[in-house]
Amino acid sequence: MRKLLVLALVGLAAQLVDGSLGMAYGLTSSTLLLVVGVAPAAASASVHLAEIGTTFAAGVAHWRFGNVDWRVVSRIALPGAIGAFAGATLLSSISTRSAAPWMAGILFTLGAYLLVRFSRPLRTDRIGGRLRGRFLGPLGLVAGFVDATGGGGWGPVATPALLVSGRLEPRKVIGSVDTAEFVVAGAASVGFLIGLGTEGFLLPTVLALLIGGLIAAPLAAWLVRIVPAQLLGAAVGGVIVLTNARTLIRSAELNGPVRPALYALLAAGWLAALVFAVRALRRARVTASTTEAATAATTVAEAAPVTASKAVTASRAVTEAVTDTPSGHAAEPHGGSVPAGLGGTGTSSAR
Repeated sequence: MRKLLVLALVGLAAQLVDGSLGMAYGLTSSTLLLVVGVAPAAASASVHLAEIGTTFAAGVAHWRFGNVDWRVVSRIALPGAIGAFAGATLLSSISTRSAAPWMAGILFTLGAYLLVRFSRPLRTDRIGGRLRGRFLGPLGLVAGFVDATGGGGWGPVATPALLVSGRLEPRKVIGSVDTAEFVVAGAASVGFLIGLGTEGFLLPTVLALLIGGLIAAPLAAWLVRIVPAQLLGAAVGGVIVLTNARTLIRSAELNGPVRPALYALLAAGWLAALVFAVRALRRARVTASTTEAATAATTVAEAAPVTASKAVTASRAVTEAVTDTPSGHAAEPHGGSVPAGLGGTGTSSAR
């Protein structure tokens, strides 16, 4: 029971990260399952089955918050499903002994990519441009294949690629990738079902991950609007790198002083990435503030001549009105003159 509760909390935390960052649900969950000794194929199969529910909930939540670009979803979902099915079939045919370092290597590489990617400024200078199908199709295919074979990878491959393009707002990148993942997770689950059978799915684990993810999905769709992607991406990347480095070091049978030295080196790299992420975030905020101030100043400067021109025009109108009035001509009282003999001061006539 305690293990299932821990898995539910992991599912909750993983979905919070995934919904806020557009990645890392599969990476986080699969990494934990590998650490506790679950076979790679079973870990990936269980995570993808749980993702059918979590990605559906996340997609609905993102849609309600306006975070989904349906054109992007339609262009990457089908190729992603094809790649995921192929990847699941391949992983199901590999022995556990061979698959463990392979899967850890993929997760380690993706974690390192997150560290590098989110330690640099995110590009947003081309937002509003059109993403071409010849870019989205291959991207979905590769991301789906990596996702199934690595137990996670749809988000880490697709999300940074779309962010780098700079043609979509970050929140729409995350929402679109999360929504398309529903189709990808379903295709991967079918592939694992064919390759492993029902015994390949750890149903209690699936249920625990699913419950945690469903609880977190609506909150994550809201958090994507306020949580800095820079810090979250760098933090999650470091966790994934260090955790999967453990499996790789064991597979390579590295012992003695080499092991702690490698861990220290990786930890130092993680710390450096966090520092760079903070700096990039600060620079982005300063740039945004400067741009807003410059825009406001330009607006005021452009409005000033218009205001002055209106004042001059009004002054001229008043001057012309005064000039056109006849001099010495007093306006008559309202109601006209009073006839003589009706209350005036004149002398009455004698009879």
